[in-house]
Amino acid sequence: MEWTEAINNPFLKDLPFKIELNKWGQLLMSPASNNHGIRQSDIVIKLYNCKKSGQVITECSITTPQGVKVADVAWASDEFMAQYRDKTPYSVAPEICVEVISPSNSKAEMQEKIKLYLEQGALEVWLCNQDGEITYFSKNGKLDKSEIAKC
Repeated sequence: MEWTEAINNPFLKDLPFKIELNKWGQLLMSPASNNHGIRQSDIVIKLYNCKKSGQVITECSITTPQGVKVADVAWASDEFMAQYRDKTPYSVAPEICVEVISPSNSKAEMQEKIKLYLEQGALEVWLCNQDGEITYFSKNGKLDKSEIAKC
């Protein structure tokens, strides 16, 4: 299955959870808790307040060598948005990609997503745990704080 088929499929449009595609085009489904939604909203507000330009995106689809991954939240600069606009999925990751960790996510899965987003061009990947604590990563490894969203 291709991403456009997934987002245009009437049977998939009202699912109460996030879907992604693996490298074979198979659907991966992740039910989200209310805590997950709360953490997503918290990050949207944080990015909106920190970055007065660019675009905050929820459920941002990104093509990777392992299929289409969907960052819970992303921040894209004005330059990124001028080039890619609302293309779906993006072939390049926005500058910041954020994943809210769910209890069902394994450490290996999160490490793979960090790697994939960075390989696709993200400058930072943030992981938010169930308590709202954020860990920041760049190509140089773990960061003490975000170097892009300075707030």
